[in-house]
Amino acid sequence: MLLLAALSAATCLGVVSAATPVAASTPSPADLSGPDNTPTPANFWLATPAGAVWQFGSAQYYGAPGTLQLTKPIVTMVPTSDGQGYWSVGSDGGVFAYGDAPFFGSTGAIALTQPIVGLAPTRDGKGYWLVASDGGIFAFGDAPFYGSMGGKPLDKPIVAMASTPDGKGYWMVASDGGMFSFGDAMFYGSMGGKPLAQPIVAMAPTHDGKGYWQLAADGGIFSFGDAMFYGSTGGSPEPDPAQRIVATHTGSGYWIVDQNGTLHHFGDAVGAPPVQALMFSPVTAGDKAVLFAFNQLGKPYIWGGNGPVGYDCSGLALASWQHGAGVTFARVANDQYHTAGVPVALGDLAAGDLVFWGSNQTDWTSVYHTAIYVGGGQIVESTGDHVQLNSLDQWGSSDIMPVGRRP
Repeated sequence: MLLLAALSAATCLGVVSAATPVAASTPSPADLSGPDNTPTPANFWLATPAGAVWQFGSAQYYGAPGTLQLTKPIVTMVPTSDGQGYWSVGSDGGVFAYGDAPFFGSTGAIALTQPIVGLAPTRDGKGYWLVASDGGIFAFGDAPFYGSMGGKPLDKPIVAMASTPDGKGYWMVASDGGMFSFGDAMFYGSMGGKPLAQPIVAMAPTHDGKGYWQLAADGGIFSFGDAMFYGSTGGSPEPDPAQRIVATHTGSGYWIVDQNGTLHHFGDAVGAPPVQALMFSPVTAGDKAVLFAFNQLGKPYIWGGNGPVGYDCSGLALASWQHGAGVTFARVANDQYHTAGVPVALGDLAAGDLVFWGSNQTDWTSVYHTAIYVGGGQIVESTGDHVQLNSLDQWGSSDIMPVGRRP
């Protein structure tokens, strides 16, 4: 890995701009989030329906079903309680276990009425439930069966489930916010039958099991029982949809986690939650650029490289947007900072946005490096000797330019 001071224009720009230095044509730093408000680094895995898995922050790579011939797409990925393993699950109920995640069985060889949409481990990690979109429940290991909605009419499909704190019951939630409780899981209310701007995608119980939150794709939060409302992103949704709600250990706050790892803090949620496993599907043009960049990981750093054999930093940025999303812009890093798309405050970065480093934060010609933002304070970049995943704050914040660019 190159140190920040070693990233020179010669090693990263490929071609040095001959433009006369002028002030950057972006808002002044005082109007922006600025380097001190860069996104909180998070620890997470991103998985795709094709079975690929990428790790960020302290999350370790344990394997991926993408190396296998999949019968059906991967629909969910769930970490073990200690974050040292995970299960990947196909829509046919095929279960792939990695790290310290044990395999207890699957529905991969069973004819299903409706596809599997989720997995919930038991509290001791010695079993799990699979849930289908019709509310069918399949129990493995020490996971008891308490009932299901299989065979009963549903207004909308089931999208997620969660067990009670003692593991003696579970809830299922449908995309319209309908709640279904079994075992010692109590019903505290639902959004079923009420208008929603976006469908429900996840739920999380409170630590005592006497309430729960529902999360909508736009980041809207709906609280029931003793679950308190601390805020949401429903009024200003991110480009990438919300995917997880994670309660703090006190229960007095939560994180909303978008599909690209972006974190939103509410209540007493500070820093980052435990390692998360997220399904990443291309929703925006930026997502498509990120996926292209992921597929270049490990390729060599080549000065002036535009691919496909290797890339320099700005060559990777341009190729990812050109081939991934059909968007083109300047080739050189400082010109990209000056002209590519529109400026974006660092606190508002989304998947695919370009971030830059320069020796003078008010002079666009001083930019010497660019990277592609992923989410959760993480980037993909060509640096050192190859294309790699890193943290946005890996070199500190002193040389980060005051805005990113969204092509």
